[in-house]
Amino acid sequence: MTSAKHAPGTPQKPRSEKWRPSWFWPLAMPVLPFIDLVSKITFINPEKLPKHGPFILAVNHYSEIDPLVVARAVWKLGRAPRFLAKASLFKVPVVGAALRVTGQVPVERHGTGRATAGALSAADALVAHGRGVIVYPEGTLTREPNLWPMRGKTGAARLAFDSGLPVIPAAHWGVQEVMGRYSKKISLFPRKQVRMIFGDPIDLSDIAARRGTPGALNEATDRIMDGVTALLEELRGEQAPAERWDPSKHKQSETGRFES
Repeated sequence: MTSAKHAPGTPQKPRSEKWRPSWFWPLAMPVLPFIDLVSKITFINPEKLPKHGPFILAVNHYSEIDPLVVARAVWKLGRAPRFLAKASLFKVPVVGAALRVTGQVPVERHGTGRATAGALSAADALVAHGRGVIVYPEGTLTREPNLWPMRGKTGAARLAFDSGLPVIPAAHWGVQEVMGRYSKKISLFPRKQVRMIFGDPIDLSDIAARRGTPGALNEATDRIMDGVTALLEELRGEQAPAERWDPSKHKQSETGRFES
């Protein structure tokens, strides 16, 4: 007799990505538990991260270790932590192989001849496989002196337009106590408190309808950064500067390290 649970035609709830066979898990196992030793992650509104299906998660970025913390947080919530990564990294021996087998998503820098094709390919892969991707819309560690989100780049908005996927804003605070911006030292003890908050999807429907017009990408990017910043304000109990930090106005490089 066939049980109702496995009856033909009965809709089956998709299994958590944590049960899917992947080379990512054996590679990640030594790293992710280490994050639990140095930090305790507290979630606010975790139900706003989709349990199944594709999504774009836009997060603030202020420490070189926060990708591991964010990855651990997403893993705890049952999703595979995949990041949007520079396509050039996939050409580096060993590093490129590790990125590929862990399902990271390559994308060309905006302005290169392959940027648009790369974004479309990434979008198609996310939709086809029901995957989520973590994006740092600032493109690098924030240059803002007090670690507030700075001006964003258009990669997250471009991916959202190309894929039609929801952009979920998120923010975290406390990672700077584990490892400061550009610090070479990790503080192991005592265990640090890290909080991470998720928001409602950013509404880009009105902008997507005119995505081909001048400024549409920038407007969408600003809206995404506003969503991330508002969540960080809630976590910190402070108000961000009225004007978002722009590296070019402060004679700072757009990528790489900088002197504060």
